[in-house]
Amino acid sequence: MTQWYFKFLLFAGALHVNLAALEKEKKSILLFATLGVLISTFIVGGLVFFGAQWIGLELPFLHALLFGALISPTDPIAVMAILKEANIAESLGIKIEGESLFNDGIGVVVFSGILLIATATGEHSSAEIGTEIGTLFLEEAVGGLLYGLLIGFLGLKCIQSLNENPQLAVMITLAVVMGGTAGTFMLHISAPLAMVVAGLLIGNKIHVNEDKNAVQKAINSFWEILDDVFNGILFVLIGLAIHLLKFDLTHLLLGVLTIVIVLVARFISVLLPYSLLKHNAEKPIKTVAVLTWGGLRGGISIALALSLSNDLSSELILYITYVVVLFSIIIQGLSIGAFVKKLYR
Repeated sequence: MTQWYFKFLLFAGALHVNLAALEKEKKSILLFATLGVLISTFIVGGLVFFGAQWIGLELPFLHALLFGALISPTDPIAVMAILKEANIAESLGIKIEGESLFNDGIGVVVFSGILLIATATGEHSSAEIGTEIGTLFLEEAVGGLLYGLLIGFLGLKCIQSLNENPQLAVMITLAVVMGGTAGTFMLHISAPLAMVVAGLLIGNKIHVNEDKNAVQKAINSFWEILDDVFNGILFVLIGLAIHLLKFDLTHLLLGVLTIVIVLVARFISVLLPYSLLKHNAEKPIKTVAVLTWGGLRGGISIALALSLSNDLSSELILYITYVVVLFSIIIQGLSIGAFVKKLYR
């Protein structure tokens, strides 16, 4: 059920993103969503591994890397919900929003690759595992992007052929999400990337944000309401999921330590790619600071943690994931506006 739930939210978020503004920040978004995720995965994984040893908890290195992979991507659903309320410069907002839309799919691919290594038996050679990971990347990431373009194009053509039938246009967007997601499961490609690409294509080609004709108004209103309702439900579910956790002081201590580790890793994984770009910011370190504090984690990280089996340290990983997500949403999310004001005053 959660698989479908997140795809609706991803499509709704992408539908209202300005592709022209996204194009201006494409280099930074690409670097943050790829190189940034990889850097953060290994920094978080390595430091959490040593932190667990220091506290006296058993957490194998590959399991720590799995945690690094699931916590490194920023959550587009949490990010876009908070950015609506934060008064952030447009270019910064686009960087945060665009990165969160795409690094989610890349993060799932990285997570799947590490999971493949962690669960591989001795019968598989290193070359075979490497080939499987390469194939996985092509199928999930590249396949997801191409598939998203295909279903987005087909949906767009159907909407454009309706001669101003708003009800049917809304139904077609629903069909793109539901039918498209079902197709990704059958083809074993990245559903998050497919939904983001399809949403971007449809939303920008019919100029959904202009709200001038009946089709634009219907699609805009429907998906805004759906987005708000589902976001509210998501945060309620995150709160209710606390019953899955058993209070353990050492787990909580590692969780608190992990908050610091994730923030440090986020800062480094933004700073390094950002330093490779040409930019006009007078004080780039402030931009990096905002991108660090604005990189929220949410339900997607928890969903990935819940997908782990007991032999992959699922209980410990879920616990520290939950601690990081709660801190991210409550502390970072509610303070991002004030943080930006204080930083730029």
